[in-house]
Amino acid sequence: MKRFTSTGHAQRFLSAFSSISPHFRPGRHRLTATEWRTEMADRFALWQEVTATDAAA
Repeated sequence: MKRFTSTGHAQRFLSAFSSISPHFRPGRHRLTATEWRTEMADRFALWQEVTATDAAA
């Protein structure tokens, strides 16, 4: 339970993280370097759009 105040806190974090985490892990072994870079750029652009964040900030 590294740095979690309780098991409930850890569970809440992990349940949210488990749905977000695969978005940033596209299966690198199946893609060429160029394909992987393009895929990750697309995924981060979508993430910024959904979360309304600015990469320059």
